[in-house]
Amino acid sequence: MALAGQLNTLEVVKIVDFGVYLDGGNLGEILLPSKWLPNNCAPGDKLEVFLYFDSNDRIIATTIKPAITVNQFGMLRVVDVNNVGAFLDMGLDKDLLVPYREQKMRMEVGKHYLVFVYLDEETNRIAASAKIEQFLDLTKHDYKVGREVDLIIWSITDIGFKAIINHKHEGLLYKNEVFQSLRAGQHVKGYINNIREDEKIDLTLQKAGYEKIDEFSQSILEILRKRDGFLPVTDKSNANEIYSIFKMSKKNFKKSIGALYKKRLIAILEDGIKLLS
Repeated sequence: MALAGQLNTLEVVKIVDFGVYLDGGNLGEILLPSKWLPNNCAPGDKLEVFLYFDSNDRIIATTIKPAITVNQFGMLRVVDVNNVGAFLDMGLDKDLLVPYREQKMRMEVGKHYLVFVYLDEETNRIAASAKIEQFLDLTKHDYKVGREVDLIIWSITDIGFKAIINHKHEGLLYKNEVFQSLRAGQHVKGYINNIREDEKIDLTLQKAGYEKIDEFSQSILEILRKRDGFLPVTDKSNANEIYSIFKMSKKNFKKSIGALYKKRLIAILEDGIKLLS
C-alpha cells in the first residue's frame, strides 16, 4: 500500500512526455515528473520515491529524499511565514506547513525548530507540529537495558537532556553523565541505561558495563602510543579531562586501565599511566 509522506517503492506503469506514471495501488496512478526521472527508465522498473502533495493538492512523486518523513521528528528551518502558519524547508520544492495551532510560540523566518511530521486526517495533507509531547508514544515499551537506540536531543532541563528514542518514546540523559556538547535537534547514538518502576527511561551515550571494555582499552593503548607512551591522567583525574582525551566516561576509563594493568600492558603511576609494550 502506497503511503503519502513516506518513501515507497513503486512500479513504473506508463511513460508520457512529461514523466512517468507509477502504480500507487490504493492512491491510483501517481506522476513522477521528468525532472526527477532516472535515465533509461522503462515500464516494469521499480523506483524508490517520496509521495507528497503539490501546490494544487495533487499527489505527486519525487526521487529526492526529504530531510524528514511522516511520523518522524526533526529540526527544520523556517523559510516563510504567512497568515496560515510557518513553512519549513524539508528539502523539496514544496515547503512543510506548521499551522499556528501547532506552534508553541510564533515561529520566525531563519530559525530552526524541532517538529513532528504527521498526516492531517481532516485535510489528508502533510503538516508538522512543534507540540512534541502529544506525539510521543505513551504506550508500554519493550526496551531492554543495554539496547542501542537512535536519539534526537529534545530539550535541556536542570538535571539533563530530554531525548526522543527511535522517534517514539521519551528518555533522559543525566547532565553529570554527558561529556560532550549536545544541542536540540542533534541526532546521536545512545543506549538504554535504566528503566525505572514508572517505566520512564534513563539513557547513556556509552555502552554500559564490560561489553565495550576491549574497545575502550584498545583506544587507550592507541592514544598512549601517539603520546610517546605516557599520559598524566589517572583514575583520580577530572571526568571532563578524561573525556576530552579518551572520549569515554571516567567509569569506563577506570575499568579499562584496570584491565590493561592486569594484562601488564600499562603501569599505573601516581602521576599518570605508562605504556609497557
